[in-house]
Amino acid sequence: MLSVSTTSMIPVRRVFLSLLVLAGPTMAQGKNTPPPQEEQIAPPIVSVPYDDKLARFAEVLGSVHYLRTLCKAAGGDEWRNGMQQLLDSETGNEQLRKEKLTAAFNRGYRAFASVYTDCTPAAIVAEERYRNEGATLATEITSRFGN
Repeated sequence: MLSVSTTSMIPVRRVFLSLLVLAGPTMAQGKNTPPPQEEQIAPPIVSVPYDDKLARFAEVLGSVHYLRTLCKAAGGDEWRNGMQQLLDSETGNEQLRKEKLTAAFNRGYRAFASVYTDCTPAAIVAEERYRNEGATLATEITSRFGN
């Protein structure tokens, strides 16, 4: 009769089982996965040389919008409307750029919303400084990259 040692089989079983466990998900992926549709393919990322400055400008717009609304300054909604005009003119059908600029606007808005809950002299000074930075950015972008 043939004698088989089970102690030598245990490592082989472990190796075999671990290979099955690791290969299982990859083998299962190829069976019922439909081919990628055109909607699933990510659109090419469009980037322009002034995107970083534009994102900062959007962030400044969000900050100024929050601070002017907080301090009940005249024309508070003009900053949100300006952001919408920026999105319409700059992004067109480029959804990723639109999302990036919108996120920057919201980040600027939230940054001051987390700090200022009342209109204080410091909030007024911050709003003025951000308006000045926004004016500088707008001038730089248009003079360097404008038509």
